[in-house]
Amino acid sequence: MISINPPPSTWLRLGVKGVVTAGLVLALGVGVTLWRATTREAEAVSAYPPQGTFVTVEGQQVHLLDLGQPAALPAGARAPDLVLIHGASGHIRDMTFRLAPTLSDRYRVIIVDRPGLGYSDRTRGAQASLSRQAALIRGAVAELGAKRPIVLGQSYGGGVALAWALDAPESLSALVTVGAVSHPWPTPLSTFYKITSSPLGQRLAVPVLTAYVPETTIRDTLTEVFAPQPVPAGYFEHFGPGLTLRRSALRANARQRADLLAEIKMMAPRYSALRLPIEAVHGSADTTVGLDLHARQLERDVPTLNLTVLEGIGHMPHQVATDAVAAAVDRAAARAATAENLR
Repeated sequence: MISINPPPSTWLRLGVKGVVTAGLVLALGVGVTLWRATTREAEAVSAYPPQGTFVTVEGQQVHLLDLGQPAALPAGARAPDLVLIHGASGHIRDMTFRLAPTLSDRYRVIIVDRPGLGYSDRTRGAQASLSRQAALIRGAVAELGAKRPIVLGQSYGGGVALAWALDAPESLSALVTVGAVSHPWPTPLSTFYKITSSPLGQRLAVPVLTAYVPETTIRDTLTEVFAPQPVPAGYFEHFGPGLTLRRSALRANARQRADLLAEIKMMAPRYSALRLPIEAVHGSADTTVGLDLHARQLERDVPTLNLTVLEGIGHMPHQVATDAVAAAVDRAAARAATAENLR
């Protein structure tokens, strides 16, 4: 009888060969993914290079865009300093689309890339906290000569702005929050952020996202963020979403989002101590950062807060109701000037 079963040594050779083949296929897949991720990152940086200047604060580079003093000011006059802080997954270009140009004729506008986003260095671990980000931004704008600026923060950036006001109230003259996160919420962290903030997800999932997420997915995400308003014409091209898809930005943003709720729980009990002028702008149709859960609670906690509710507006008032946000900045500046005169 002729056996059709290979001897053990043959099975061993076949097994080793299978493992080697599988390893080569896996390595090839990893190699292609890393190559695609690197290529897409390079394309994003080439298309949307740094616009501003880099300042080193405590060994970390912070990227800022200083629009300077308005050209139309009388000789010797100086406009108030205004710092704009973007939200999650954002960077400087979110603020340069509509808001900064609207305000730059009467303020010295300084826009900052939050640590880990845009072109600012990433902070790691607990150092990526709201307070740590606020401290780095505070130090960076001080290096540019900004003194007691008005600080505006949108969404997650509003949390950073609130941390700035709580930690160093004498270093800013007024605060403006726009669709800002401020109070704890009951929903758990999304599966996306659970994965991308985990050590394994940061190593494996993030490069895949950078390499393969299609442009249509990014456009769909922006549509959800802007709802119920449409994404303004030209915003997608101006913003440069490829910058937010870089591995460093995805990792930093995921960790910041994963830590946010715990940080907000620690901050919220301190709001009653705030005494500086605060203007809050919030859309009634904001489903990302709910009006009642955040802005209305902040209004109850802070006696110096003036809340403007924009009926029917979603999470991006600075893009779709820019004049209303600019008016809030003007009110904050007027209140800050009055407070300064009363000193």
